[in-house]
Amino acid sequence: MPKQNVVPDEVLRDALESKGQRFTEQRAAVYRFLASTDKHPTADEVFLAVRSEVPVISLATVYKSLETLVGCGLAVKLAYGDGSARYDGRTDPHHHARCVRCSRIFDILGHLPPESLSELQNRTSDFQVTGYRLELTGFCRECTGAEQGEPA
Repeated sequence: MPKQNVVPDEVLRDALESKGQRFTEQRAAVYRFLASTDKHPTADEVFLAVRSEVPVISLATVYKSLETLVGCGLAVKLAYGDGSARYDGRTDPHHHARCVRCSRIFDILGHLPPESLSELQNRTSDFQVTGYRLELTGFCRECTGAEQGEPA
């Protein structure tokens, strides 16, 4: 389901300029797409989506634009141990659930209470906690049905 509130280009322009980056139509197209979806697309999926708006965009430009958006705090890169990555246009505090069968990623609202982080910090005497990222793994509704012999 698409997000309802798409952020205007001025937000992108201000964020880019604050980091010494230029506003380009390619970056704007990538940003508008990420800001308009609740999916967590790969760079290839972003490329396919924005190509209709900017036909001359290259996959390399999409990768660079995504990394620029991450660097400006306008997107989050969800990197995995296998080298794959997905991108999230939501930068507010939230968690993720990832289906291990189909790889879909779902947003989970909320955050851990501060006392939970304090508890974890107390358990890690040789490590200073500055933040955390929580991802639940399992099977989405469709894949759970497939596990039980129902059509996916």
